[in-house]
Amino acid sequence: MNSKKAKKIATWIIVPLMALIFILDISTVVLFNKYCKRINIEKEQFDYSNGDDRIHFLNTANSDAILIESNGKFALIDSGEGNNNPRRKTEYKGYEEETVDYILKTCMDESGTARLSFILGTHCHYDHIGSFHAIITNENIKIDKAYFKGCDENMFSKYDFKWGLTETYNQIIEDLNDKNVPVIHNLPDEPFIFGDFTIQFFNTVNSPDLAGKGENSESVGVKVTKGKKVAFLAADITRPSGVEDLVADKVGDIDLLKIGHHGYYGSSSMKFLKVLKPEIAIVTNHLGKVYPNVKWNLVMVAKCPFFATYDNNGIIASFTDSDKIVLTNQIY
Repeated sequence: MNSKKAKKIATWIIVPLMALIFILDISTVVLFNKYCKRINIEKEQFDYSNGDDRIHFLNTANSDAILIESNGKFALIDSGEGNNNPRRKTEYKGYEEETVDYILKTCMDESGTARLSFILGTHCHYDHIGSFHAIITNENIKIDKAYFKGCDENMFSKYDFKWGLTETYNQIIEDLNDKNVPVIHNLPDEPFIFGDFTIQFFNTVNSPDLAGKGENSESVGVKVTKGKKVAFLAADITRPSGVEDLVADKVGDIDLLKIGHHGYYGSSSMKFLKVLKPEIAIVTNHLGKVYPNVKWNLVMVAKCPFFATYDNNGIIASFTDSDKIVLTNQIY
């Protein structure tokens, strides 16, 4: 086959493919805008007009820091990107100051103490636990207990060994020990009460079948329930890591999904969304960084609106006493 004919065949294949991708992208944008109009997001006023049972999704760019609040009690799920990432010291901005300031502003009592009933590190990637050092060592923040499953190098991929995960984890455990904070490694898998919420952890024990699939396979998912409304915080749970298949049926139908792995490849697969059936989704990232296939799945499969913490400067999901979820933004 001569080069001219090969180029012509390649053109016949590539041009229709690019046209199809363009059409799908436009369709996704149109449907995304249509679905998002279902949800009226207003600026957060911090007047508790929607009640005090809330999930705060902080704006820490493409990292997770989620504060759970109920009846004056607070818990922190992950801490956001820290300032000294051993993997990328200059590429990503750290959010230690912003996360600490938000905790102090939101959780501080009359004595000047911000008390967290518990903290949870869902897994040991720095964009999830990197700011815990600054939080734990802050003199005005008190932590009652800490849930950390551990850092099992048997679960690492070849890339994880390069990213200082074990060193970061060990530093956090040392910080907790220095502050005499009890560390719970054997995470409970039974639901427990937290204010008006019921909380349940998923993937609390590493599956040997997932060994070598990467640190994301250690991700602990968190189910938060009040009345008839349910949220699932999917940490970095993905289909390739194998965790979606492990937890989907156990989690069941939900109303709000914190999209796994910041909307990157392998998160929120069609199969996963068909089981969970979320009505609202929140992604801890820039909207523009969410992978096209993830957007497609959310729009075409789940048919749900989704909102990015970065573009909204943080989002609060309030669970009202009338069994509604109300979203507000601009929470800083």
